[in-house]
Amino acid sequence: MTRQKAEGRRQKACGLVSALCLLPFALTTGGEPQRGITAASVVAKAYDTILDADFDRLAADLKTVCGPAPPVACLGLEALSLWWQIRLDPESRARDAAFLAKTNAAIAEAERLTEAEPERAEAWFYLGAAYGVRAQWRVLRVERLAAARDGKRIKVSLEQALALDPSMHDAEFGVGMYRYYADVAPAYLRWLRWLLQLPGGNRVEGLQQLERAARQGELVRGEAQYQIHVLYLWYEERWRDALAIVLDLQSRYPHNPHFRQIEAEIRDVYSHDPAASLKASEQLLVLARSGAVQRAGLAEVAARLNMARQFRALGQRERALEELNAIIALAPSAPAGALARAQRMRRELRTPRTPG
Repeated sequence: MTRQKAEGRRQKACGLVSALCLLPFALTTGGEPQRGITAASVVAKAYDTILDADFDRLAADLKTVCGPAPPVACLGLEALSLWWQIRLDPESRARDAAFLAKTNAAIAEAERLTEAEPERAEAWFYLGAAYGVRAQWRVLRVERLAAARDGKRIKVSLEQALALDPSMHDAEFGVGMYRYYADVAPAYLRWLRWLLQLPGGNRVEGLQQLERAARQGELVRGEAQYQIHVLYLWYEERWRDALAIVLDLQSRYPHNPHFRQIEAEIRDVYSHDPAASLKASEQLLVLARSGAVQRAGLAEVAARLNMARQFRALGQRERALEELNAIIALAPSAPAGALARAQRMRRELRTPRTPG
């Protein structure tokens, strides 16, 4: 099994666990509902800054967010920024402590807001979002029961947001993920349903909610597209549609190297086209070396590592060794584990094959 396929299976299991954590029921407040997301346009702009991986610029964007938007929005955006930095280098734990501190602060502020204003839809939305990002991190770190405990609050909060404001399509994002994953969960994860008394889902309607969030959400359109591409790859057998989404994300967020890495992986693992995967990584390398993407050093190493894989697949051993030697000469600390993988691949390519 290739490393990409193994990682895909691990992430698939993580996604299922994270989604199955969501316990669906809505609270009631009895008050007059307060609909909408305050200062949605400026919050959305900051969200787009994060998806473009321009984490340094976020500090400037937050100056226009904090004040018009409630404090929980700023805390949530800061937590989301750290999560996307982790997503770019998931094996590194260097940002974990800062992420947890910021996410816990966002959860505490959201809980305070829901207690003070239980009829305010956006309060419940931000609570579900804050728990959601922490649950994703806990699943990544294989803290599945802790993710389950967090997850009980996610859909509760988001369904309450929808009960107060049925037009809040951003809240449909998390609800749709639950309904989809709960329907497609394999047998080995059904114990979570029993443990947490979770009902079944609805694959078709869940995907429709996700797609609606991607089209009509004020904040989560890019994030919803990202998650939809995962479902298209893993379950829907629609890798071409997934690739189209990724290419669109590249055009919307041109400075995020992650979306170009995904293109290379899709062309390798799903379309089985090493030449096309190589081309995608060569383009990323050019962008990284010219400083046209964020985290350029990380992007260069990731691009060269995939180029080495594809040169090896194409039978171009010397070209593969050139890329591996370049990585080793850089002695990179990010992405975590890349140096060890390059050294291991170089040893494999240098080891003479035994006849027969």
